[in-house]
Amino acid sequence: MDIVNPSILSGFMELLPEEQKLFDEIKFTIEKNFIKYGFVNLDTPLIEKEEILLSKGGGETSKQIYRIDKETTPQALRFDLTVSLARYVAMHANEINFPFRRYQIGKVYRGERNQKGRYREFYQCDIDIVGNEKLDIANDGEIPSVIYNIFNDLGLENITFRINNRKLLNGFLESIYVKDFESVMRAIDKLPKIGIEKTKLELEKFGLNVIQINKIFDFINLSELENKEVLDKLLNTEINNDVYFEGLNELNKVYKYMELFGIPTKNIKIDLMITRGLDYYTGTVFETFLDGYESIGSICSGGRYDDLASNFTKQKYPGIGLSIGLTRLFYQLNESNLLKKQEEKVNHNILVIPMSEEVYDYSIEVVNLLRNNNINSQIYLETTKTKKKFNYADKIGIKKAIIIGETEKQNKTISLRNFENGDQEEFKLENLVKILNGGKNEN
Repeated sequence: MDIVNPSILSGFMELLPEEQKLFDEIKFTIEKNFIKYGFVNLDTPLIEKEEILLSKGGGETSKQIYRIDKETTPQALRFDLTVSLARYVAMHANEINFPFRRYQIGKVYRGERNQKGRYREFYQCDIDIVGNEKLDIANDGEIPSVIYNIFNDLGLENITFRINNRKLLNGFLESIYVKDFESVMRAIDKLPKIGIEKTKLELEKFGLNVIQINKIFDFINLSELENKEVLDKLLNTEINNDVYFEGLNELNKVYKYMELFGIPTKNIKIDLMITRGLDYYTGTVFETFLDGYESIGSICSGGRYDDLASNFTKQKYPGIGLSIGLTRLFYQLNESNLLKKQEEKVNHNILVIPMSEEVYDYSIEVVNLLRNNNINSQIYLETTKTKKKFNYADKIGIKKAIIIGETEKQNKTISLRNFENGDQEEFKLENLVKILNGGKNEN
């Protein structure tokens, strides 16, 4: 039989054990905070009907989805978690309670051109608060506080929420007689990447004159001021547009509620260039950046939408949501050496090392005791030299191991070896759990 060369497709992430531990720790921290804030888990199918996935329109999505070539009903792998949420809410609206607070962590698939740090298979971590007909603006201030707590727990507290409001932008553009809002917003969204001159050329392509372009830059340059000054300048303006002032009122409220939910003002920046570049968002929009590492891009983004399930029902379901692209985030943090802080948290394992096969029975009794007391543990069941057993412990990052020989078995004791300083102490089995939890040896 021919030997097949082991390999994986490009655009798919596969980690070594130590990296996987770091990845899982981040995933666990995210989920723990989602649950703490009262969001309930939703697990929708990985495969959806193609007509559901393309309900927002074909275009690029149609080119990127992975189709399943099997059944008579056209079907494909999901490319995000939002479409499935919209379908779920439309199907089960009479069975769920509103506001509906849902979280979902799962893999999605996009047949995009492979790029460094971007993947075709990746985890998304989403939360949404969905209302029935209406949803209070205060929810827009709570959602970012979840992210603030997640990154604090990860030891990455120096983050900045850059917030804006699409109504504010729409009203402003309407007041200077711009018609193609979406094209202009996409151009503004690219400003940090392509620079001022190229952005001006982009705006000229959409038919804007010099006066309109200058007014746009005067407007977005207000972001250089302190938040309170920005809000004052936006209020004291010659603009006379109802949508503009509706957006300004919402921006003021969201800023206030973010502070009330415990986000320090130094971590919030009103940024009039944040547009989120999608016609999906209708009000609050925000992107989150790691201070000093802005070059890695937004680590979390989201916003307010007026109608989640408009493709499936005439009922209005407004909401606010955010998404963390976990796979890309992990790659970026790992590349920037920002994950080392997590290493101490990750490894809680105790390794039980029997010195011979004759003490396997007692060693298994010990490892069962550890596991029954919720202490992560494993047992080394290979008959080999002591040095190799200790080398194994070192290679997998074990800090404490329980050594068991004939003496320990006969005396119902264990020897606890600290691999960090080389110390080894023997004590009675009955004291094991207490000592591992910080108690004293009473031998």
